Amino acid sequence: MTQRTDRIDELLRQEIGAIIARDIADPRVGFVTITDVQTARDLSRAIVSVSVIGTNEERKEALRALAHAMPFIRHELGSRIQMRRIPELHVKADETLERGTRILRLINEIGAGHDLSEVPAIDESLPTPVARLPHEGDAPTPPELQIPGVDPASGGRSGRPIRRRRNGSMPAGQSRRSTPRRRGGPA
Repeated sequence: MTQRTDRIDELLRQEIGAIIARDIADPRVGFVTITDVQTARDLSRAIVSVSVIGTNEERKEALRALAHAMPFIRHELGSRIQMRRIPELHVKADETLERGTRILRLINEIGAGHDLSEVPAIDESLPTPVARLPHEGDAPTPPELQIPGVDPASGGRSGRPIRRRRNGSMPAGQSRRSTPRRRGGPA
């Protein structure tokens, strides 16, 4: 997409989230997060991706309630943002969080040595954990898990300084780029 549609998508995502938080009083909506908005090139329609925390039935009810509220939300958008034409809004469930939670649960079960056939399907979505950065006092990374050329203590940076000449230029064969350029082809 273009920068213009990306800006419009982000603006719509923020405004729709604010309208749902403040102006929608339907109790079926519950814990809803607008994860993404994708507008068509001609701005005639937009798909609103929604993540809902709750059981499968609660998610279905929340999606039905949001689909019912979309004409109201579109009307509110018309009074809040300056666009020639507010796109038609269509709700779509974003199941990325559920899939991620299921994968993490399977990884934990494998690590604990359990049989994966006994793991039930997840009925409720949970927050996805954030990757942990290395801290002082952590156990050292085993050699088989270390990445060659990467110092784990530096947070993933190689620690190799960039050498420069006195006039500020780079020596031949060394650049700021992380991957070397191919010779003979376009840069």
